[in-house]
Amino acid sequence: MRQKYEHPRDCNCLGRRNFLNMAGSASALGLAGAGGFLAPAYADALSKAQRDRMTPDQIIQVMKNGNQRFRRGERKERNYLREQKASASGQYPAAALLTCIDSRAPAEVIMDLGIGDIFNCRVAGNVENADILGSLEFACKLAGAKVVLVMGHTACGAIKGAIDNAELGNLTGLLSKIKPAVEATKYAGERSAKNYDFVNAVARTNVEMTVANIRKGSPILAELESKDSIDIAGAMYNLETGAVEFLA
Repeated sequence: MRQKYEHPRDCNCLGRRNFLNMAGSASALGLAGAGGFLAPAYADALSKAQRDRMTPDQIIQVMKNGNQRFRRGERKERNYLREQKASASGQYPAAALLTCIDSRAPAEVIMDLGIGDIFNCRVAGNVENADILGSLEFACKLAGAKVVLVMGHTACGAIKGAIDNAELGNLTGLLSKIKPAVEATKYAGERSAKNYDFVNAVARTNVEMTVANIRKGSPILAELESKDSIDIAGAMYNLETGAVEFLA
């Protein structure tokens, strides 16, 4: 199992990017002489060399730290125009996320990330299909991302729809992918869409099942994870508190 590292609080000098700031120096990470990070670079986009030095655990920690800043109202000052220009000739995202389309849960904002930091697949209920799996395989196997993160959220409308057996055009088929999570969720109370505790319990189960389905449905990603090249993980975002909980 990889060792978890504590990252020092980053500084606000020269508009350095979030991933570079949170990485810290090699000595602060205890990685000096072991292929760890160099001193923070003065750049507006994550480079391939900088991304490749990061471990999956360090990338997840960067996202955790960014969410902590977001919750404190201390998000980094950034220049999106510089980020756009710096990343125009190439992209080296550190992670690929599968998240819901809910307008209140934009991953880049709630984890204080910038242009070029992550790939983000968004679909109601954060469920996987063949196209999503292909996108994640591209992100990790070809583009070099080191984390696949499935992030659900509280009070999810897609989860409520699946619980209520809602039917509407193509949405019917999408919600059918969530219904196994409804059935698999163990809950002693009222099992209805009006009970938000149950809705949130199903959302968590749905994340866990989607993570398992990604491993099952993509031998490519499963092999990368077995070699410790990537982590496939889950998370839940709380709409009320702004906290992202990373699931074990």
